[in-house]
Amino acid sequence: MNPGAPARLRLTRAMRIRQGRDFARLKSQGRRLAQGGLVLNWLELPEDTPSRFAVITTRKLGNAVIRNRARRLLRECFRLHQHALRVPVEMVLIARRSLVGQSFAGVEADYLAILRSAKLISN
Repeated sequence: MNPGAPARLRLTRAMRIRQGRDFARLKSQGRRLAQGGLVLNWLELPEDTPSRFAVITTRKLGNAVIRNRARRLLRECFRLHQHALRVPVEMVLIARRSLVGQSFAGVEADYLAILRSAKLISN
């Protein structure tokens, strides 16, 4: 990659956490923070590994349309701000009921606020 070129904002399949054992490891070994409309579970990784993430939306949020919209908004937040992370991490974002009905700007503000509280991005 050209050193002067902007970083690519792709969201590849390899960046998704999909195995049950990975979720369990994050829950047992990782750290947890709840703030606003989100709960964040994360585990810092070695420098040479890429960041990975997952989104969890429960039926408590609403019907499938509402849950899918919440997932799309959170994936887009991760995609846009993946290079702002100060270290590679594995993270699981759990949407709370207060996230439902928010605009992208509101969801993005909650996402950035929880990452700042976790000290995963700089102020």
